Amino acid sequence: MQSKTYLQLTLAIIKPHVVKSPFVLQKIRDSIIDNNLKVVRSRRTIITQKEAVLFYEEHKEKFFYNRLLTFMCSGPSDIYILTDHNAIAKWRQLMGPTKVYQAQYTARDTIRGMYGLSDTRNATHGSDSVASAEREIRIFYSDFNFKKWYEHDEKYYNLGQIHFDPVAFVHTINTSFPNKEQVTK
Repeated sequence: MQSKTYLQLTLAIIKPHVVKSPFVLQKIRDSIIDNNLKVVRSRRTIITQKEAVLFYEEHKEKFFYNRLLTFMCSGPSDIYILTDHNAIAKWRQLMGPTKVYQAQYTARDTIRGMYGLSDTRNATHGSDSVASAEREIRIFYSDFNFKKWYEHDEKYYNLGQIHFDPVAFVHTINTSFPNKEQVTK
């Protein structure tokens, strides 16, 4: 009997300086799709001060904290929930090292290596663990129900029974596929 491999969820943020550049934003979106990451949720928003404070609470005592909050609230960001097997590691590999100077020298073909400007303006964010992904998704998608997604939606994403809407930049469940009950009747 084959064991089921569940999909993993992660949060991805495309930072304000990238969203202002449609060409770069499209290149990053293309990279997400070309690497078979599925977009479960997608929204463009200006991150509020409250969201930024919650999101970056672990950096509160660091010297760059205020600069980071100011930048992240400075304009629209794209915020996605991505899924795939090992989505966290896959997205982090596409992003490259957090430190832009390191990315530019050791991982030039990564998102941060190509489009990062500084350690604050490093183009993207990605969760670093399952626990971080759950915490971060709850900040920006307070209505997202993890239990319901895994019980109902995950199987469709896992089987590829989804449709990609490039305008909304999101995958949706394709209900035109026959399910097991329909096939056996």
